[in-house]
Amino acid sequence: MTKKNYLALFAKSFNWAGFFLPKNVYHDCSKLYAFCRVLDDLVDEKIKLELRIERFNEIKSIFNKSYELGNNKKILDQNEHEIIVKDMIVLAEDNNIKRIILDDLIEGVGSDLKKKVYLRSVKDLLVYSYRVAGSVGLMMAKILNVNDTRSLKGAIDLGIAMQLTNIARDVTEDQKMNRQYIKPDFENIEATLKLADLFYESSFTSINKIPFKYRFAIIVARRVYRQIGKKIMQKKNMESYEKSGKIYVNNFGKIYQTILSLFDFILLLLKDVETHQRIEEHKIINEEINLDERI
Repeated sequence: MTKKNYLALFAKSFNWAGFFLPKNVYHDCSKLYAFCRVLDDLVDEKIKLELRIERFNEIKSIFNKSYELGNNKKILDQNEHEIIVKDMIVLAEDNNIKRIILDDLIEGVGSDLKKKVYLRSVKDLLVYSYRVAGSVGLMMAKILNVNDTRSLKGAIDLGIAMQLTNIARDVTEDQKMNRQYIKPDFENIEATLKLADLFYESSFTSINKIPFKYRFAIIVARRVYRQIGKKIMQKKNMESYEKSGKIYVNNFGKIYQTILSLFDFILLLLKDVETHQRIEEHKIINEEINLDERI
């Protein structure tokens, strides 16, 4: 069976940044994204909720059985999901990714399997954003051989920042699926993007602790994804926002942000790593999830 490149097919911004990674690392990142994508697709599939829950539980069962059997698990070539799950488990074993982090991701994505999703507080928003994206940032850092605690916290922050950007971008689309992560008005969209910016800032100097050959790719991914939020802010009001459809950075914009990333790269060489800036937000997440245990 020919494996799909989920990163190239469905994650244009990340795939663009992946161009600047060594080929073997790019392939590992693709395996991580494929696992995330399969979980997301099962949750978002346009079928009855009960059937989505059943299919999601099947993937969880494959995951649990594969984890128990480890590298002795036989893969059936005709089962694409089983291959993706197995690849993820091997990737986790090879890169010292704790199972609890994968469990966080699965729980976070699975929390969308409800008739109505409604986050009631900033704490709910932060915990959800850690589970579905901060956990991915942490796993990505492990793949990039990051061991520094400050940089691992920065990886969580970057993942959270990107998820908050997603939430601000997809308010209308989420409403159609009966999901409300933030109130559907432009004031709350702006507030969410301002919170995202705080996490983008907190992630910046921690990139200095990523091995040199991987830094530029992360700088590019950070800058391109942050630009989505800036494009949303330019809409000014809900009417303009809703008329825009899905907001993204086109290829010309990606090239421009990549050029600007060269200046970020040089700037980082001149800066020391700052102390972690999102201490209070991490404390809020820690009320429910022990981040130190994950790091």
